[in-house]
Amino acid sequence: MKLIFWISAAVLAYTYCGYPAWLWLRSRLRGLPVSAATFTPSISIAMVVRNEAGVLERKLKNLLELDYARELSEIVVVSDGSSDATNNILNYHAADCRVRIVLNPESRGKAAGLNDAIAAARGEIIVFTDARQQIEAGALRLLVAKFSDPQVGCTSGELMLGDPCGGETARGMGLYWRIEKKVREMESASGSVVGATGALYAVRRTLVVPVPAETILDDVYIPMHVARQGFRVIFAPEARAWDVADQGSEREFSRKVRTLSGNYQLVQLAPWLLTAQNPLRFEFISHKLLRLAAPFFLVTAFVSTLLLQQTLYRAALALEVAFYTLGLLALMKLARGPLARTADAARTFMVLNTAAMVAFLKFVSRRKVAWSSRPAENTRATVEVG
Repeated sequence: MKLIFWISAAVLAYTYCGYPAWLWLRSRLRGLPVSAATFTPSISIAMVVRNEAGVLERKLKNLLELDYARELSEIVVVSDGSSDATNNILNYHAADCRVRIVLNPESRGKAAGLNDAIAAARGEIIVFTDARQQIEAGALRLLVAKFSDPQVGCTSGELMLGDPCGGETARGMGLYWRIEKKVREMESASGSVVGATGALYAVRRTLVVPVPAETILDDVYIPMHVARQGFRVIFAPEARAWDVADQGSEREFSRKVRTLSGNYQLVQLAPWLLTAQNPLRFEFISHKLLRLAAPFFLVTAFVSTLLLQQTLYRAALALEVAFYTLGLLALMKLARGPLARTADAARTFMVLNTAAMVAFLKFVSRRKVAWSSRPAENTRATVEVG
């Protein structure tokens, strides 16, 4: 039982502290700076939407106002069987020569829509984004400038949770996301990032591979193939997109389950990720897979401290109980005073690991986690390419 406790503690310590510490040391000893310079290739902004009428007008306005040469940019939008006013909005904006649309009458999933957008793209660089987030005006120039370094094949922007006026939140998922971005920044500083930010990332068109049907994490699948081809995947925190920090606990939990399920799916779709063909195999296992295993080690650590009687293990049990109690208080919105921030962090940790466990159960039961969208209205889609 002691061995089980120490193995569990060691894995958890490495997952949450050891790997970031190793990245920090590697970035100091073997930094790989990117030689960014002024670089303005032709770009195609690719976006797949389904029943996004509530946010699409604002998003298109945002994309059309980005600070990038008009003659060198285009926006390719694929409507994946939308049945609300999405297609009407797209048809209206197709009058702008920079906007090209593909309206698919049936929903085939985001992966199929991405493949349509990739096939239609003409730019040297394809920039991927989603409908909900707002991109800062100068983000494209900052993102694309990294490609002046011939070793860079993919650049990930930074997703900010909050609003540009009030700043980024440091609570809940916002706190988790800030820690996650720090890990990505250190990965990038000394090598490549394991995946990209789906809200804003760019890839050389010649390196983009088709996305298999029903792929959940295109923002990991595509960048990992870029790395496999010998190019770097880097993080550009100065190229920023903004999203709402709190979209409701139920929706956030479902999104996290979907993301973590996508990591299981990745190993199925691309088993080479666990072989020597993956130049980021160590990083992929440390960053992605060990986090999937963390809930099981948390359980074994807790059970072992329940059964062990020595003072050290009694103290460990007391710390575990205190931590989980704080998380439960935060879940019930009862945490107050100076411990509120710690309780919020504990709640987030518990939610994320619960989501990882749910993702595992969905994986072993072969339940699909579909690409979610807004509720559809009963209108009919048409096919049109502009």
